[in-house]
Amino acid sequence: MQSIQDVRTVCGALPHSQETFPFDATTLVFKVAGKMYALTALDGDPVTVSVKVRPEDGEALRAAHPGITPGYHLNKRHWVTLTLDGTLPDGLIQSLIADSHALVVHGLTRAARADLGL
Repeated sequence: MQSIQDVRTVCGALPHSQETFPFDATTLVFKVAGKMYALTALDGDPVTVSVKVRPEDGEALRAAHPGITPGYHLNKRHWVTLTLDGTLPDGLIQSLIADSHALVVHGLTRAARADLGL
């Protein structure tokens, strides 16, 4: 995974995922039920994607992988930024995106989850 299209494909496969541009024309934000779970800059070189993580997972991931850094312009305890330059395994990237989506869904109210059929 090294392109914006790769990120779009992975995020687009997740239930009820939406692409939005709430900040500007170059920051693509992926949301579920109006809550952000991933974001990327369309003009990034290399491409990066920020995802939500559990705080204890974020620390371990940053320690184990130089391509994972604290979330850029985000809460550093709850977000990490993945650099998609070929150094991170595709499976890890896909898993972290899916886990971020799941964290956000889990944080939704029961009613919001029911509205989505989840």
